[in-house]
Amino acid sequence: MKKPRLNGSNRWNNMTDIPANYEFSRERFRASASAISDRWAGCRFISHALADSPDLMIDVISADATREKQKLLIITTGLHGVEGYVGAAVLQLFIEEYPPRLEPETTGLLLVHPINPYGMKRRIRVNQNGVDLNRNFEDDLSALKTLNPHYESLASLLNPARPLKSPLYEKLAFAWNVLKALPRGASLIRETALMGQYRAPDGMYFGGFEPQEETKFIQRTIFNQITEYAQIVFLDIHTGYGPRWQMTLCNPPSEKMSAQETAARFGVPRAVGVNPEEFYTIHGDMVEYFRKRVQEKYPEKKMYAAAFEFGTYGDSLLESIHSLRTTVFENCLRRHGGSDAIRKWMKREYDELFVPSDPKWLKKAEADARQAFEGILRAEGFFKEESSYFE
Repeated sequence: MKKPRLNGSNRWNNMTDIPANYEFSRERFRASASAISDRWAGCRFISHALADSPDLMIDVISADATREKQKLLIITTGLHGVEGYVGAAVLQLFIEEYPPRLEPETTGLLLVHPINPYGMKRRIRVNQNGVDLNRNFEDDLSALKTLNPHYESLASLLNPARPLKSPLYEKLAFAWNVLKALPRGASLIRETALMGQYRAPDGMYFGGFEPQEETKFIQRTIFNQITEYAQIVFLDIHTGYGPRWQMTLCNPPSEKMSAQETAARFGVPRAVGVNPEEFYTIHGDMVEYFRKRVQEKYPEKKMYAAAFEFGTYGDSLLESIHSLRTTVFENCLRRHGGSDAIRKWMKREYDELFVPSDPKWLKKAEADARQAFEGILRAEGFFKEESSYFE
């Protein structure tokens, strides 16, 4: 398949090549399959069309080890649709630079673009049902309905059920609501806003009443692939959280390594555990879901699973409030509408929250992605010249 072009270039060797839209990103990913099939005999390309939007696809490059299934590397993108643009660039960087350093005879690949094509196409985080897919990975979602008990009491701040007015009015109204809520504690507001909730379908971070189509497809795909491998590395790509100029490696709650041990092992500047002290609580998190199920069903397997989080706005208190305001307003606009002025303003704000336009940010994100790939794959023995795990 002939490679498509972007801005006159026939090669993507840096993350400044963020795809302009979902269609181009998909075409580029499909074209990239040849770079994998040249090294992995029997490489397969799998596409799952959404039932209600058959033009939107979850695409998977699946390449099994050709002789002995020892190691499996899984990279997923676009779980939060709009974050799939940076995710696609990270995935392209991996495809262009790292397969020659892996051993196809003993190492398999599973590369996913994107888990949430509806959200990527429309540059939003949620799927067609308004569900945050990274709050949807639970076997019994009904058991989560009582979680996050403070959500309704903060509805005026987190879920204004009305059309939005002018940017100035809404900025002042939001600031007033923040001031009213702050006596309850910034940490409580943060946890309530971000952990996920399972009662208000029109609210933020809604985890759904039932497993979503995308969730079930990814569960089938990954579980079908991991059974025969002894060692798994699972990396999920996100944007939005953390310092603006530094990627954060986020360990799921079941990971036993501390943040300090993780940073030292993989040679990365910043790592956190997904917990209230270092990050925030998440229910229905995909990475944690797979790590726990592998531990329970295959305790003999070695698995490292984590998320890459590329910070955008920043992580100070004011920047965190800015991020919350953008998320609240986007959800409100999608549900209840608003003025043309606030729509234009919010489009710029929302894009910058997940796909920053500053070329310097993109170059730093590229460097951070390389550093993390280098550190993790080397420490886990995935590079063929350094492979010692099975010796």
